[in-house]
Amino acid sequence: MEKGSVSSNIEKLIQAMTLEEKASLCSGKNYWETQNIDRLGIPSIMMSDGSHGLRKQKNLLDPLGFTESVKSTCYPTASTVACSFDKELLYLMGDYIGRECQTEHVSVLLGPGVNIKRSPLCGRNYEYYSEDPYLTGELASAFVQGLQSHHVGACLNHFVANNQEKNRMTLDTILDERTLREIYLSAFEHIVKTAKPWSILGAFNRVNGEFMCENQYLLKDILRNEWGFEGIVISDWGAINDRVKGLMAGADIEMPSSCGKNNKKIVMAVKKKNLKEDVLDKTVKRILKGYDALSIHQETAYDRQEHHHIARHIACESLVLLKNKDHILPLSKTCQVAIIGEYALKPMYQGLGSSRINPTRIDNAYEQIVKITGTTTVTYAKGYHTHDHLLDPQLIHEATDLARKSDIALLFIGTPESCQSEGIDRKDMALPEPHRQLILEISQVNTNIVVILMNGGPVEMPWVDRVKAILACYLPGQGGGYAIANILYGDINPSGKLTETFPLRLKDNPTYRNFPKYKQQVQYREGIYVGYRYYDTASIDVLYPFGHGLSYTTFVYTDLRLSQQKIKDTEGLTVTFKVTNTGLVEGKEVVQLYIKDRVSSIFRPEKELKGFHKMSLLPNQTKEVVMTLHKRDFAYYNVEMKDWCVESGIFDILVGASSRDLRLQASLEIQSTSQYNEEKNQIKELLPSYYAQDDSMNRVSAAEFKLLYGHPIKDTIETPFTMNSRLIDIKNNLGKYMVSFIVKMYENHIEHTIKDEMTSEMMQNMLWETPIRCLVNLSQGLFTDEIGEFIVAIANKKKRLIKGIKFFRSLLMIKKIHGRS
Repeated sequence: MEKGSVSSNIEKLIQAMTLEEKASLCSGKNYWETQNIDRLGIPSIMMSDGSHGLRKQKNLLDPLGFTESVKSTCYPTASTVACSFDKELLYLMGDYIGRECQTEHVSVLLGPGVNIKRSPLCGRNYEYYSEDPYLTGELASAFVQGLQSHHVGACLNHFVANNQEKNRMTLDTILDERTLREIYLSAFEHIVKTAKPWSILGAFNRVNGEFMCENQYLLKDILRNEWGFEGIVISDWGAINDRVKGLMAGADIEMPSSCGKNNKKIVMAVKKKNLKEDVLDKTVKRILKGYDALSIHQETAYDRQEHHHIARHIACESLVLLKNKDHILPLSKTCQVAIIGEYALKPMYQGLGSSRINPTRIDNAYEQIVKITGTTTVTYAKGYHTHDHLLDPQLIHEATDLARKSDIALLFIGTPESCQSEGIDRKDMALPEPHRQLILEISQVNTNIVVILMNGGPVEMPWVDRVKAILACYLPGQGGGYAIANILYGDINPSGKLTETFPLRLKDNPTYRNFPKYKQQVQYREGIYVGYRYYDTASIDVLYPFGHGLSYTTFVYTDLRLSQQKIKDTEGLTVTFKVTNTGLVEGKEVVQLYIKDRVSSIFRPEKELKGFHKMSLLPNQTKEVVMTLHKRDFAYYNVEMKDWCVESGIFDILVGASSRDLRLQASLEIQSTSQYNEEKNQIKELLPSYYAQDDSMNRVSAAEFKLLYGHPIKDTIETPFTMNSRLIDIKNNLGKYMVSFIVKMYENHIEHTIKDEMTSEMMQNMLWETPIRCLVNLSQGLFTDEIGEFIVAIANKKKRLIKGIKFFRSLLMIKKIHGRS
């Protein structure tokens, strides 16, 4: 499709449309394409999954990714590339993915994912950048700009407060306004204002009682009116609850196609004057204007070899050296090395779900190490099976025996696919038993253990003192094996830094008592204390802090200067300091700037990241860093004022290598221009947990949270059963026979089309948690509203014989259709 080809006069196009044609543009044509209107020259555009690469289904009618996707470059996942702290690198990654989208005629990429890592247990955290909204916003903004430089639209997801996979289609997220603004909306706001993404994906979940795709406060009042978003809001696939209400709230395009069902509801609402046609016209105008921003698709194929080298480069910049006792790394190319663990041959390089890429090739670390060292110094033992988590004593024995005979044991371990999967949250932070046992056994025969950790998120490390080095690789994409080998042997100096805290134990996490919630509601009682904001404020010991990462060289920070010592909150501040490489090799350092409100009358975190910069330094080289701060960097969200506010007082400017490795400090006095009197509106004695600055912040009572929330908290469990009831809710009810029939039908389809065991398990798990409305929305017309309503009626013990006959006739028809497919 040619950029600007829809029309230079959109108003005339809208006037030429029938009511039915306008409504048709508000829904997909099928699962991946938007609706076209040929007589008016309005094209269909294609959308595709993918945050760290392009996942375009070969079969565009494939509703759930059963069939294979086209081959494309699998770049490091968001959790990995974020550790680079490098905005230029994120732009580069978006740029190269945009090229692949052009080649494959994809107009909109469903990414990046910018949800906050509220808990380390979220199964989809590998698709997200950080626990910190500032870092997330900066990195994602760069990615969006790189992608859209090819006129391929980005679609930010998942808007908003979608921070767990369990019950995500029905969950009601309850959080106070300040937490919503400071933690969960902040990254979206920055990206919308700086990168102008083409679209935003409305999540499945409710937020404070309202489904996201019909939440006027979030979609209209904040996103459009306050932030000035001019793009398109697309529903997550199947997320629509009430289509007319959603349209009025600003949900422009429903995906996938409702096969005309919801289009008819829009037309009927206009005719009955329940929906103003002007609202529909504005939606259509946004859609057509959006089409004009997309460009011609290139027919030429991209250079797969070049893109693979870019994937390698990104991985090299992103891996994090957590520990390096006795400077065991980098390794000598002549030492005898035992490579242990099947991940060395079969790497864990991405997660499960809708972002899963079909890679063009895969580097494995074993082959890359052999290329560097030669086979004479390298031996290998499997250690465990990647396809299960059962302990195999024979494999443990073989690995231990090999480690005993070697100078160094390179132990490749990590979290399995089930720990980094859409639709499934982690149960704990432990490594599989065979991986833990390998460390215990090998540490008794060889003290020189280097752990290569392939992880979707933080893990507990009760074994940390038994190993000398840990290289955290996260999920490094198809070029990860190359990066691992070259970092281990010093051809690349590691420079990644953690974008999330590694707690000592799961119970130390502030969400421990509120994640996951298996009911239909989750309360964010920890408020603004997410990640390091909690650990640092409560002085909780951690395994590795936010921003931590080692190098093969050392850096010294000096000469911190502020442009002014006293400013008004409306004035900017320039911060300068110097960094010197005091080691023997070239290296890259990520410098971090934090702000601390020293004497605040309201509860605030100990510190917050407000600046970072990655630089390369030769030995003995010094560079000056300049950062600029503005009012928003010192502000908190004032719920009473409905605005960002800075209190008068002393603020500390903290500069260092991590949130707990601060090298420089300076103080600044700020004079607030706000007329709001904080002290008259404090309820400190009623919110003791939020002011405690110890681990009692992790035990907020229901009464205290209700006071913070400021509104009555309604129970969102729906009784009797409704269209929003999940299949598993009806499993033990009168409707269990119908549900079992439906599930068995889909399970048979999954079994015959998906050969990968973990993907099959993920799909079956997601199926049981699917609400009836989503089953209807995703069925492409195979299930109707009437069928869904009949299931609900039976579950509620209401007999409807005529509908029952129609229901079973429809099921038989569906079974025949699936039998043919």
